Amino acid sequence: MTISRWIPARSPFAIRSYRFQWSADLMTSWAFEMETLILGWYIVVQTQSVLLVTLFGSLQFLGTLISPFLGLVGDAIGHRNVMCLMRASYAVLAAALAVLALGDMLTPMLVLLAAGIAGLIRPSDMSTRNVLIGEIMPGDRLMSAISLSRVTTDSARVGGALAGASIVAALGMGEAYLMVVLFYALGLLLTLGIRARRVAERGTAGVAPSPLRGLWEAARAVWQAPPQLAAMLVAFLVNLTAFPFTLGLLPYVARDVYGTTQAGLGYLAAAVGMGSIVASLILSRMGTTVKPARMMLVFSVVWHGLVILFGQIGSLTGGLLLLPVIGVVQVLCVLPMSVLLLRGSPPALRGRIMGMRSLAVYGLPIGLLCSGPLIDQLGFPATAAVYGTLGITGTLLVLVIWRAHLWPRLASGNNP
Repeated sequence: MTISRWIPARSPFAIRSYRFQWSADLMTSWAFEMETLILGWYIVVQTQSVLLVTLFGSLQFLGTLISPFLGLVGDAIGHRNVMCLMRASYAVLAAALAVLALGDMLTPMLVLLAAGIAGLIRPSDMSTRNVLIGEIMPGDRLMSAISLSRVTTDSARVGGALAGASIVAALGMGEAYLMVVLFYALGLLLTLGIRARRVAERGTAGVAPSPLRGLWEAARAVWQAPPQLAAMLVAFLVNLTAFPFTLGLLPYVARDVYGTTQAGLGYLAAAVGMGSIVASLILSRMGTTVKPARMMLVFSVVWHGLVILFGQIGSLTGGLLLLPVIGVVQVLCVLPMSVLLLRGSPPALRGRIMGMRSLAVYGLPIGLLCSGPLIDQLGFPATAAVYGTLGITGTLLVLVIWRAHLWPRLASGNNP
């Protein structure tokens, strides 16, 4: 008896390729989270520098500038093929770090170099996942499929973070990195099982004669669609002013604000992940009833308000209570944003447009790099207040400019 006979017909898991992709994304996400936690803690312990911690976090998003070009390549040769190449690269790089760690040859500079190399391609992973889902999934199951896919990332923030911290404590960094290599390899093998539409079936009409013209077509399509343009701007905003506090700055918060250990860092990362899983499951049940543009704006404002509150909390207990709420709110903002972009993108341009969406992630390294000097000068609470206030102001400005396209229930940004 096949697996699909046990799955309701309207579930995304009823589609075979989605089952392979979901499993592959889960393995890769666990590897990402374990790797980030292990290396982030290594940097903060070895260097004692908040600036180098923020630099490490920033380098992982170096490739946001080339994400549109990878989207263009995916439109031409197939996004599954691009994803396989990306995940093979992750495994090779992790294996090299494992060898260095086991041979006691690892240094902070080598970790930063590896983060920079991985950062050239890693920012494109999430956008490529979403494009593949758009190719695999019927439109009426898109919100559910994107939401369930997000569970792979959020479960990694729970299980991957705790596993990474526990394995390092029990076995050492080198042995822990062997687990990272294993997860990357499993992710690659499962990705090979995805059967998205062939390039020939998409036709050649949507393939631009040159990379620059191809990207220009995608940029023009976004510029002429107010809901998509607004979503791009909000995406940049939340990466600039909200995500730094639950991504790159967590090792600093754990060690220097809460005075906890690597295990405490794992608990903090897991707390965000648990909240995100709850939100993803809620959205997967809501399906087409979600009003993407309205939900994106409302929860962007709430999220930035919670960032201000997070900065004022000085205890591990308070952080563990607030971070799950932040996890819920951030997913209720970013997932409707992704669905809004996918629904409004012409299929022939989808890879390029989602690659442009990855450019918004560049706000995260900018936000991280700016946060280091601000924390040194103003302190962590004041920096959080500045970031949260800027985020709320920017979100309200987007609402004022494009209100007719984003707020009414029947507006173009809220229609299925």
